[in-house]
Amino acid sequence: MAPLSTASRVLARSAARAAQQTSATPVNTTARLAAVTSSSFSTSVVRPEGSAATFKSPFRGASKTETAPDFGHYLSKNKGNSNALFGYFMVGALGAMSAAGAKSTIQEFLVNMSASADVLAMAKVEVDLSTIPEGKNVIIKWRGKPVFIRHRTEGEIAEANTVNVQSLRDPQSDDDRVQKPEWLVMLGVCTHLGCVPIGEAGDFGGWFCPCHGSHYDISGRIRKGPAPLNLEIPAYEFPEDEKLVIG
Repeated sequence: MAPLSTASRVLARSAARAAQQTSATPVNTTARLAAVTSSSFSTSVVRPEGSAATFKSPFRGASKTETAPDFGHYLSKNKGNSNALFGYFMVGALGAMSAAGAKSTIQEFLVNMSASADVLAMAKVEVDLSTIPEGKNVIIKWRGKPVFIRHRTEGEIAEANTVNVQSLRDPQSDDDRVQKPEWLVMLGVCTHLGCVPIGEAGDFGGWFCPCHGSHYDISGRIRKGPAPLNLEIPAYEFPEDEKLVIG
C-alpha cells in the first residue's frame, strides 16, 4: 500500500500544479492580446527619445506637383466688358477675313472654269445681210460648224409654202423654220452622217448631199434619201434690219 500512496501523492501534486497553471493562463493571454492590439491598431506610435527627426511616415504626403497652380497673376486687370469687346472684335475681324478669302477662292475657281476669250468670241457670230444678194447662198463658220444663209426670192418662198407638210418625212412648215420669209438660216450638216450638202442642187432645187444621196428642198426639209430629219435651225435673231446674229 505504501507505493500506491506515494504514487497518489505525486499525482495529486501534479494535478495541483496543472490547475495553478491553467488558472494563470487566461490572465497572461489577455495581457498578451491587449499588448498586440495596442501595438497594431493604435493611432499613436511610441517613439524612443531622440528619434523624432529621423521618423518617416508610412503614408505619402502631398507634394508640390500635386497641388493646384495659382494663375492669379495671369488674370486681366481690365473689366469684363472691355475684354468681351476685344473678343467680339477679333471674332468679327477673323470672320470678315475668312469670308473675303472664300469669296476670292470661289471667284478664281469660276474664272478658271469659264470659257476662254476665243471660245466666247465664237459663241456669237454677226453677219451683215446687205452683202448677200437675193437668190444667193453664203456659208459661214459658227462653233466649228458651217451655217447656210439663203436670201430667198419670192418664187422660192411660194414654192416652199405650196408643199404638203403631211407628206414630208419630218413634217414642218416653212413658217416654222424662218423668222423672216426671205432669210433661211440653218446648219449645213446632213442629218444622216454629218456630211456638208451642196447648195442649189438636188431634185428639189435646195441642197444635195452627194455622200449618200439625201435631197433637201428650198426650205431645208428632207425630201428624198436616207437622212431622217430636216436640216437643223440654229438660234439666231435680227437686232437690225440688215444684221443677223447667230448664237
